[in-house]
Amino acid sequence: MLAINPKYIVDDKGEKTATVLTMKEYNFLIKSLEDLEDILDMDSAVETATNFRDYQEIRSELKKEGKLLRA
Repeated sequence: MLAINPKYIVDDKGEKTATVLTMKEYNFLIKSLEDLEDILDMDSAVETATNFRDYQEIRSELKKEGKLLRA
């Protein structure tokens, strides 16, 4: 976990108007948001899925097709 240490830009009244992040902090936040989006998409897919296949069946099929590189 990266510690986020934002710097703020304030207006004449001292109210925060913008935030400055390092590129490392920005990239970390973007990746975290993308990961969260993927998790939410997966949760939605699991909730609505109706046709599951057994893992061993899929693995066997991939082996036969030469698409499974590791045993």
